[in-house]
Amino acid sequence: MTRFNPTRRRLLAAGAASAGALILPGLTVPARAAGLAPTPTMRGGANNYRPGAPIVERIGGGGFLMSGTVRRAGDGAPIAGARIQIWAHTTEGHERDWHSHGATLTDADGVFRMDMPQIVPAFGQAHGHLAYDSDGFETVFLRPVMARSSDTALEAHFVLKPA
Repeated sequence: MTRFNPTRRRLLAAGAASAGALILPGLTVPARAAGLAPTPTMRGGANNYRPGAPIVERIGGGGFLMSGTVRRAGDGAPIAGARIQIWAHTTEGHERDWHSHGATLTDADGVFRMDMPQIVPAFGQAHGHLAYDSDGFETVFLRPVMARSSDTALEAHFVLKPA
């Protein structure tokens, strides 16, 4: 009879081969998520932040889509009704201008979308700013950088830790 020696390498290989469970001779263990870690605030994310920016249908004339998701740390459950503020340096204004700021709410699946003017480079990078700044969870500021300044959409995802 051949004895199975479960070294770390063999366990990792078996785990990679099995999506739902780790199966070893005489042992079946269901796969478990370690939990979803909260999103940390990004450096520069809070630059030109304006507390209380109004909830709007769109920022300016539109043409650029900012979107993403909001989930709860740990179990990853979507957070409906989360307030996400968005602002950027665009073809219609600087990120410090009041008309370059707006907020939106997530839907039942924790998804948000905001139509806004095309983001253009500021300080050498095309980037957006987003904030979760409501009650119930810790405030998080994001500053995602676009791959190309010609892109017409940008996604940002929040995983929030209860306050």
